[in-house]
Amino acid sequence: MGSTLSEKILAKASNRQSVAPGDILYPNPELVILHDGFIQTAFKQLDGLGYQRITNPERVMFVTDHQVIYTNPKSIAQASANRTIAKKWQVGHFYDAGRGGHGHIFPMESGLVRPGMFLFAYDMHCTNFGAVGAFAQRAGPDITAVLATGTNWLIVPPTLKIELVGEYASGVHPRDLGFWLSSKLTSKEFDVEYDYRIIEFSGEVIRGMPLSYKVALCNTLTEIGVANVMFEPTDQMLKEYPESVRSDTNANYENILQIDIRQIVPQVSLPGSPDDAVEISKVAGLKIDHAYIGACGSGMFDDFQLAANVLQKHRIAEHVRLILVPGTVSVAKQLAEKGLTNLFMDAGAMILPPGCGPCAGGVGGPIGPGEVSISTAATNGAGRMGATDGYCYLGSPLTVMASAISGFIQDPRDRKKLKG
Repeated sequence: MGSTLSEKILAKASNRQSVAPGDILYPNPELVILHDGFIQTAFKQLDGLGYQRITNPERVMFVTDHQVIYTNPKSIAQASANRTIAKKWQVGHFYDAGRGGHGHIFPMESGLVRPGMFLFAYDMHCTNFGAVGAFAQRAGPDITAVLATGTNWLIVPPTLKIELVGEYASGVHPRDLGFWLSSKLTSKEFDVEYDYRIIEFSGEVIRGMPLSYKVALCNTLTEIGVANVMFEPTDQMLKEYPESVRSDTNANYENILQIDIRQIVPQVSLPGSPDDAVEISKVAGLKIDHAYIGACGSGMFDDFQLAANVLQKHRIAEHVRLILVPGTVSVAKQLAEKGLTNLFMDAGAMILPPGCGPCAGGVGGPIGPGEVSISTAATNGAGRMGATDGYCYLGSPLTVMASAISGFIQDPRDRKKLKG
């Protein structure tokens, strides 16, 4: 029996010939990522245990992406402490505010995260890296164990293979597929297990799929509790990184699903959970106060280009605050070079510095009490973007821009209703 892409990566990182679901491993990461909000906690915990240094500091990355614009004395103090800790621990990769951008995006963009790579990360949305065929294990608070010892234990998850066929209809985006799949999996409509499973996408559809589409799928499905989401490296990636791997044709999958994406229509996730998704017709016409495009699932250049295609010569509705957050410094520069920054600002949008934006608990551009927002945020629990009694709906970049123009949740396929 052959091995899946994920099993090959985990075997290599654990110095084994092969691994199987259920095996307990202590893999060696090529990179360890912490975001700005947990650095001080990790330092205090290890300092309290007597640790004066960390293991393999040259492989550790600190990323400032949640608190990019310091809005209060606490955030200023946090940033200062993080700089001090980075120096004390001799961290190999320190990306301060304005230096890289979102930690779930720019490491792929810069080549720090590569196909076939294994890494540990604090935050669950590290599954984004599956878009380039890298395996990132979310460690959460156990990231302190990784810093102290260089590794941590994990159980090899089973793999669910999803074969995609067909083509997306006009106005439909991979985030729509992600919301739809999340809903079907959690409702048990497919009668397959997904909890702590790796979802591996395959099929002819993915061969020409842009990286931003893959990131959108990796990101959206993370919220339902999957272990990881993976795409095999493209032929071009295999040329650049010859050590990267692919699944064997006789690999052992727990289940295999085939999805015809021609059936997918624009989806909107209702406040509370990304998998509580409905067809957009169920909520179309609901007045909004706030819209936001960005975050780790929709912060790449292609996402903003798609939104710009919807915007064209329209303007943002007078009662709507539209906030755009480029995922990385490179994306922000591309938007400026291509003239999209001016296009968005002329239409009434606001652009924040690269990073998480409102998705980080409403840091920059939050929603107020009772306000309704539609966005491309990673998730939409109460208080995710500010007031706990606000209403956070999720949609694709196409849906969010169409809604910002009309002032109501709007189907992006119905361009004639865009009045702005």
